[in-house]
Amino acid sequence: MKVGFIGLGRMGQGMAGRILAAGHDLLVSDPTPGQTTSLEQAGAIAVDSPSAASQDRDVVISMLPSDGVLNAVLHGDGGLIQGMPSSCIHMASGTHGVPAINAAAAAHREAGQTFIACPVLGRPDLAAEGLLKVVPAGPPEAVDKIQPILDVIAQQTFRAGESPQSAAAVKIANNFVLGCAIENMGEALSLVEKLGVEPQMFFEVMTQGLFAAPAYEVYGRFIVDKNWDSHGATAVIGLKDADLALEAAAAADMPLPSTHIWRNYLQSAVDKGEGHLDWAVMALEQARASGLEK
Repeated sequence: MKVGFIGLGRMGQGMAGRILAAGHDLLVSDPTPGQTTSLEQAGAIAVDSPSAASQDRDVVISMLPSDGVLNAVLHGDGGLIQGMPSSCIHMASGTHGVPAINAAAAAHREAGQTFIACPVLGRPDLAAEGLLKVVPAGPPEAVDKIQPILDVIAQQTFRAGESPQSAAAVKIANNFVLGCAIENMGEALSLVEKLGVEPQMFFEVMTQGLFAAPAYEVYGRFIVDKNWDSHGATAVIGLKDADLALEAAAAADMPLPSTHIWRNYLQSAVDKGEGHLDWAVMALEQARASGLEK
């Protein structure tokens, strides 16, 4: 297939590399100097605008860091709304808010273009290995058309229906549950340590019992080892995820009280200059509140 790719941060690099390695024709675009270099060396062709990345393409994938950047890619100079051919599908794979995804879908619809929201689940290291999971939502025939690309970048596809909003909701809710899990582990590990239990012992109880799941095994290990180096989402990104969850809850006219707990810990870490650390650092904030760390 002919693919365009816009936004080549850590996650985008892994996804685009998989697409290129699978033999697909790839155009790449990123305003940051040097972001396209390794992909160009592997055979991709760099272009200078989102619109250019969509020309003569079956699909153009955006992996963008924020709703504001998505809006610029859609409506800015050389944007997709003005220049994307009607034969091309825009697949937005970044983590975006429900209002932003609805606005993107409406703009594409008004322009006679096809739009799919398809956020990804997983860390950048998994992207490079094709081990992500993807959640596409949009016209079924469009999802069918891009399925070969989804099969290259992901090990599993969860179709969320025809409304792009549904895919955004699934991604936001998934991140919400993970944030709660990390925060809860931070509380639990601080509790047992305060009462004289080795955190490693309780980690084994968790992960070899009821909580034998990747989220607990991976992030629990980070917490026990006090390994706060960024492995995927940073505290800044986690703070964004919390805000997107609260925005979605407001749109749904419902409370989401657990979010405020881990959001506060992330904000505290960011205020300390630790925004670049993994968002598991919220457990460090819990330990500090418990008197275990300075």
